Amino acid sequence: MSNLSEQVLGAAIDVHTELGPGLLESTYERCLAHELSLRGIQGIRQKKQPITYKGLELDEGYRLDILVENQIILELKVVDQLNNIHTAQLITYLKLSGCTLGYLLNFNVTKMKDGIKRVVYNHKD
Repeated sequence: MSNLSEQVLGAAIDVHTELGPGLLESTYERCLAHELSLRGIQGIRQKKQPITYKGLELDEGYRLDILVENQIILELKVVDQLNNIHTAQLITYLKLSGCTLGYLLNFNVTKMKDGIKRVVYNHKD
């Protein structure tokens, strides 16, 4: 999966290089999904993520920003800085989806490499 991760991060860097900081999250999301498709990578935008609680399935409008190849969750942000609640949100999405790898991508930075946070969640059997 490291090659896929490299391609995804390269796509995010290209989008940020082209657009720069200061735009809406939805703009980066759409452009990143397009950039992924140009690279032959499947990225599903706003993928519904239902919640199951003790046998009750809830579809309360939770959505993954971009789900890449059914393996990697991309949670996009446009904030002054990433903080613990952003990480916690991504961990929850990883837990609910069954995915193990996600990236927080904050496009409100001067250099995109400063806005990338890798998050791994190891599911227990």
